Amino acid sequence: MDIAESGKQIGEKLFALLDASQQQELMQYVLAQTKVGNADASPRSTFPQIIPVTPAARLTEVQAEDLYFCLENRLVYICETEVMLTVKEFDIFALLIMNPRRVLTYDMIIDLVWHESLDYYSHRAINNHVSNLRHKLKVTPETPDYIRSVHSIGYKFNPNIEPL
Repeated sequence: MDIAESGKQIGEKLFALLDASQQQELMQYVLAQTKVGNADASPRSTFPQIIPVTPAARLTEVQAEDLYFCLENRLVYICETEVMLTVKEFDIFALLIMNPRRVLTYDMIIDLVWHESLDYYSHRAINNHVSNLRHKLKVTPETPDYIRSVHSIGYKFNPNIEPL
């Protein structure tokens, strides 16, 4: 993250990294700070709606067709077969799957996965990791392509997912 970025850009990157309870805590903090600083401001419209986490829903799990994903246990299963991913492959996949329908740019992926500036890593490194990830996720010829390319911009996760 670059401190010269807009507050919205920094907020988007930060929200992508936080789980639901952390997002809720951050929203409460910002709301409290806004009330102290400016009683007329209404940040509710700028933050996504967060559903409170119940004690029974502590794991972040996603089911999409034959895909099962668990963030906390770092598990990925396709057709009930565990897919072994490298650390970076899992981190990229987690970022994509936790942000469905959102295009994640190369810059965002580098900031959120490598925590480095774009000058050090190239788009080609991300392309290589995503290519390996796609290959590992394609267990059978019928397995859908879960990761979509957005030409010259980045990637997004196939939006046909159902949270568990």
